[in-house]
Amino acid sequence: MKAVFINAFGGAENLEFRVVDDPSPPAPGKALVSVKAAALNRADLLQRQGFYPAPAGYPERIPGLEFAGVIAEIGADVTDFKAGDRVFGITAGGAQAEFLLIDQTHLAKIPANLNLVEAAAVPEAFITAHDAVFTQAKLQPGETLLIHAVGSGVGLAALQLAKARNATVFGTSRTPEKLERCREFGLDGAFSTADFAENLRGKANVILDLVGAGVFARNLECLAVKGRLILVGLVGGRKTEFDLGLALTKRLTIIGTVLRSRSAAEKAAATSEFIEKVAPLLVAGTVRPNLDRVFPAEEVSDAHRYLESNQSFGKVVLEF
Repeated sequence: MKAVFINAFGGAENLEFRVVDDPSPPAPGKALVSVKAAALNRADLLQRQGFYPAPAGYPERIPGLEFAGVIAEIGADVTDFKAGDRVFGITAGGAQAEFLLIDQTHLAKIPANLNLVEAAAVPEAFITAHDAVFTQAKLQPGETLLIHAVGSGVGLAALQLAKARNATVFGTSRTPEKLERCREFGLDGAFSTADFAENLRGKANVILDLVGAGVFARNLECLAVKGRLILVGLVGGRKTEFDLGLALTKRLTIIGTVLRSRSAAEKAAATSEFIEKVAPLLVAGTVRPNLDRVFPAEEVSDAHRYLESNQSFGKVVLEF
C-alpha cells in the first residue's frame, strides 16, 4: 500500500507519499479499512517536526489521527460492521495510508448525507469537542461558552454542538475574517485574542482553550463562579503565571485533556458518546463538517504548508 511517510523529522519537504508494508489481516475484534480520506491536524505537523511522537504500537513515520473509508475485511468477533460499510473514526496514528487496521469500538458508520471526504473532517474535531465541552466540562443548556481559536476544526465543532444545546457562545481568533465567518454557525459574539478579557470578565461558565499560555491568566478573569476551563491546545505556549487566588475565590475547575494518548477503552467510550449524541445531529443536518480544502495525498507537503500558514477555516483533508 501507499502512505504518507516522514522521511526525516523537520520541514514539510521531508514528507513523501510512498509504498510501505501492507497491514496484516485483521485480528479478532478488528477491521481493515480502505481509507479514502484523512484530515490533517496540528498534531501531524508536530509529529513531522519530531516534537510529538506516536504512542507505542503506532507507526513512528506514518501520521494521521482520523479517517473515513470503507471496510475491506473484518476479523472474527466483529459484530457491528461488515465489509463494504462506510466508516470513520479516530486512531493514535497511521491513518494517512491506503489501509488501516483498527478496533471495531473506534469506528462509527458514516451518515448517508455525508460523502467520504466530508466525513473525514468529522471524527477528531467532533469527538474532541464533545468530549471536552460536554463529557468533561459539563456545559449545560443556557450556559455561556468561550472558545479560543473558534475558527479551527475543533472550535467550529464545539460552536455547533453548543448552539445545538442552546448555549451562548463567544469566540476569539487572530483573524477578523474567521470570526465573521463563524457567525453563520451561530456565534453570538466575537473578540480578538487581545480584547476578549475586558469584554467577558466573569461571564463564561466554560472556556474551551485551544491556545494555551498566551490567554491562560485572562481566562481565569473571564470565568464565572464555579466556571470550568478545559485546556486542549498549546499553540500559544506551555508556561505561564496566574493568580491562584482567582481559582480559589471563584471555585474554578481547570481540566487538561488529550485524546491521542488515551487507552483503547477510553477512546471507545468517547466514540460511543459520539455515536449516541453527535451522529444524530449530523444526520439531521443540525451540525455539519466544515471542509476548507482537499489535497490529493501526493500533495501532502503542500497540505502541511497550507495548514501551517493559518489560512485555513475548518479542516484540511487528504484524499486517497
